[in-house]
Amino acid sequence: MFHRTVKRETLITLEGLANRFELDARQGDQLTALLDELVGDGRAPTNVHDRQRALEVHLADSLVALELPELRRARSLADLGSGVGMPGAALAVALPECDVRLVESQARRCEFLEGLVRAATLANARVVCARAEEWPEGLGAHKALCARALAPQPVVLEYAAPLLRLGGVLVDWRGRRDREQERAAGRAAERLGLELSQVHAVHPYPQARDLHLHVFVKSSETPPGFPRRAGIARKRPLGASKGTREGK
Repeated sequence: MFHRTVKRETLITLEGLANRFELDARQGDQLTALLDELVGDGRAPTNVHDRQRALEVHLADSLVALELPELRRARSLADLGSGVGMPGAALAVALPECDVRLVESQARRCEFLEGLVRAATLANARVVCARAEEWPEGLGAHKALCARALAPQPVVLEYAAPLLRLGGVLVDWRGRRDREQERAAGRAAERLGLELSQVHAVHPYPQARDLHLHVFVKSSETPPGFPRRAGIARKRPLGASKGTREGK
């Protein structure tokens, strides 16, 4: 009995999540709409169908990036490889003054994202059905980018660098720290005009372990030749690395 009581007390709720990040009633309703779509729409590209688990690994895991002042201040944000719409759609709820783009290359996922945006009435969010390497309108256009469970970090950096303005930031969701991958990412960042600003440990829900947000700043112009042709970043990454976050 004591064990069950403790377990109940450690579960997060939508109301608690809204309070944690100082969201108003309308924003709370929008989060509810997002959660309804994630667990109720059969097109949702996720293997997480339990409502409580989806609240944790999708909404809470997305909103925890609001701990970063750089992201809270952003007025233009693109979510690369948006997939199920996280973290971009959740951040669009929390940052109504921020112009958010959900960038996704797969047409079926784009259809789901369009429905997600409509269901949550996200006036500040738009779906871009394109590969990051083939999005000319996005080049140099963003103060902030985010990526969650997208690709090895050197690959994510190559996708992101050409899309950032000078001084802009990339927030890359990662799990347990991998020193080999971080060294490879450092070499890639140096070639792309990026610098690692911080690795921020996060605890979005009680059972979360070893989760980190890696923040890169665009410190100089990305050299000519980037982005490379679609698919090349994965085939010939700027640095060897292994592993990415799971759960998307």
